[in-house]
Amino acid sequence: MAYVNTLFNRNFLEYASYVIKDRAIPHVDDGLKPVQRRILHSLLEIDDGKFHKVANVVGHTMKYHPHGDASIYEALVVLANKDIFIDKQGNFGNIFTGDSASASRYIECRIDPIAREILWRPELTEYVDSYDGRNSEPVVFPAKIPLALILGAEGIAVGMSTRILPHNFREVIEALQAHLRGEHVQLFPDFPTGGLMEVSEYADGQGKVLVRAKLDTSDEKRIVIRELPYGTTTESLIASIENAAKRGKIKIAQISDYTSEHVEIEIRLPRGVYTQDVVDGLFAFTDCEQSISVNLLLIVGDKPRQMTVTEVIAYHARRLVELLKRELEHERGALMDRLHMRTLERIFIEERIYKRIEEERTQEGVQTAVRTGFEPFKKELIRPITDEDIERLLKIPIRRISLYDIEKNRQEVEQIRERLEEIKRHLADLTGYALAFLDGVLEKHGARFPRQTEITGFERVDVREAAVRDRTLAYDPDTGYLGTAVGRGGAVQEIEAVSQYDRVLVISADGTYRVIDVPEKLFVGKGMLYAGLADKEALAERVFSVVYRNANGDTYLKRCRIEQYILEKEYSIVPESGKPLMLTTRENVVARLRYRKKPRMQKLEDDFVVDDYLVKSVKAAGVRLSTKDLSSVKLLTNRANTGRKQR
Repeated sequence: MAYVNTLFNRNFLEYASYVIKDRAIPHVDDGLKPVQRRILHSLLEIDDGKFHKVANVVGHTMKYHPHGDASIYEALVVLANKDIFIDKQGNFGNIFTGDSASASRYIECRIDPIAREILWRPELTEYVDSYDGRNSEPVVFPAKIPLALILGAEGIAVGMSTRILPHNFREVIEALQAHLRGEHVQLFPDFPTGGLMEVSEYADGQGKVLVRAKLDTSDEKRIVIRELPYGTTTESLIASIENAAKRGKIKIAQISDYTSEHVEIEIRLPRGVYTQDVVDGLFAFTDCEQSISVNLLLIVGDKPRQMTVTEVIAYHARRLVELLKRELEHERGALMDRLHMRTLERIFIEERIYKRIEEERTQEGVQTAVRTGFEPFKKELIRPITDEDIERLLKIPIRRISLYDIEKNRQEVEQIRERLEEIKRHLADLTGYALAFLDGVLEKHGARFPRQTEITGFERVDVREAAVRDRTLAYDPDTGYLGTAVGRGGAVQEIEAVSQYDRVLVISADGTYRVIDVPEKLFVGKGMLYAGLADKEALAERVFSVVYRNANGDTYLKRCRIEQYILEKEYSIVPESGKPLMLTTRENVVARLRYRKKPRMQKLEDDFVVDDYLVKSVKAAGVRLSTKDLSSVKLLTNRANTGRKQR
């Protein structure tokens, strides 16, 4: 059994690690998942400037990706629709309507030149064997910009997931430049479907955003949806609107989809309903408004790590400087080799060193003759001459020697030296060189990527506020039932219009109260003192005045507000052993107390102006009005200005 447990645990960990690192989570260095990296590697390998059938690209990618052609095709279509690295031709689907792409044999694609500028540096790329050992594939591309932020990503692995929202290409590069200058710029998502976005809770890529469709409400009888919230299509959005209309959440007469290259969904309204009556309902009950949570999880090194947008920008700013340094050093090495060879060629031909080999009969003799011929010119050489250098000189054709142009050689040498000086200056100021590189990328490609999503401020619509109050809350004092399904007629009291999302405050005859969801039919007891909407803001301003009798028979008046509660929890508005006699929320009223007649009692009633008493805590006892034996309590409208002070 122990062996089985060990075997299971080891295999599970290996599987989990494989799914996390090689399937679902993108790498911070190039922002790509393995299948995306293999697709781009294949496109770069087969690139000849012409379009390739997607089916051929998929077949070529299968040399590197051992998970079937379907997953490659789907990933290629998604990547192509981001319109950055893949130039497409044919029907690749529609991100607005959700229509799928044509079969791989009908559509074509090729690598976009921007990929070579940003991704393709074979001399700086680490390669590993493919799954069958016959080919080599990149571990990661040496990407010069944070593609994880630009492309976005979603993936579910074992025990973890990632959701990175796409950001604007130009804004990401500007943020990189700002970081290189020691400044800080906040970055927010940008979606290809446009729409509106509220970013107060984005939390630098670890929070959430609120997105909305962009509505044209210029016509009071017609609403046109011009842009979609991220994560929806016209099909899913229309379905959510129709579903809300069927459930009575919103009222519409007709909905039509005219989307082609641009989104256009027309909603016509019925008679008596206007735009302002429907907009809040669209945001509350349909996919016109979405809350999107973000989890910026990336592979850093060989481990998954949660990062912020700022951390990704800082990481790539350092990486950009390092990559540019490696490029310059590699170019400097290649130029030094060229300069060395051009110097050898000039001396070899100008000084007729090639003549020395005419009398030699062995390979060793030839090499010795050439090496000896360069002895007087050692100071002119870039580095010591090697056997490989001699072999390259011996392979120069006679025709090239006879047509050798000394002036052309000198011009080439001069150009190499000038470039070496440039490289030296760039290496001395790598930050400035990186900023100039990013300026060039922006100048060349920035105009392709205007911001699509408008950042604005708005609050999420409360479904309770947006719901249509099309039900009547009623109370039957004869049966003690409260709800929207209580029968009408007779002694039934209609309280107010409600929706299914409302909450109701109910105060029973014994003074207990609780806040509940709107019931269809609920027994609350006979003699209910109060029932009404439990809107927190309105409830906090409402004053409850209650006359009650305590255990000693004394009469008290208590005034309070109900400002806090827990749903369905029972409280009491009067102290323990108190018995409510009257409750009101009215202002400008008088409580008239009548007493039982007793010998020598001259005054049988007293009037108390309710508003003259202070509003206290719901837990307070109130003010004692009388110790006399009470007969009844009656509320009257206060018609006189007593001028009394509150007590």
